[in-house]
Amino acid sequence: FQDLTFLTKQEILLAHKRFCELLPQGHRSMEESLQARVSFQQILSLPELKANPFKERICGVFSTSPTRDSLSFEDFLDLLSVFSDTATPDIKSHYAFRIFDFDDDGTLNREDLCQLVNCLTGEGEDTRLSASEMKQLIDNILEESDIDRDGTINLSEFQHVISRSPDFVSSFKIVL
Repeated sequence: FQDLTFLTKQEILLAHKRFCELLPQGHRSMEESLQARVSFQQILSLPELKANPFKERICGVFSTSPTRDSLSFEDFLDLLSVFSDTATPDIKSHYAFRIFDFDDDGTLNREDLCQLVNCLTGEGEDTRLSASEMKQLIDNILEESDIDRDGTINLSEFQHVISRSPDFVSSFKIVL
């Protein structure tokens, strides 16, 4: 696994221990744990993910399950690898883009950006932006980011914006 991730042997062992803690009591052997899948509900109970406003999207992006409702140990390792300190800015920005692309169409359109803002600000009555505030904010985001002026942000435009954000790499992480 070490060759396939940005994780050290110690980090992989810790990840395996944490993954096994989510499995039923009698199914924690090495062999069983490598075949097992853990439901999103269990993964989302981890303190490291619980407060993340994108937790469901994160799980969905990393799940290899046909129904996108569970993670295998390899999925879990991939997730932790991308969110590790040693993952490259290119890898981090690629996965951030996929997480923010709520409709999975390969671009960040107005609807994706609206959902992104709502996740960041909270969707409560007191924190939700008005329709005009949201429109103005998204117009500003597109003005700054949409280089080809097609009304959406593609991966390379997103990576260009992220490259100008010095704290992106250090803030895009999960530590077990």
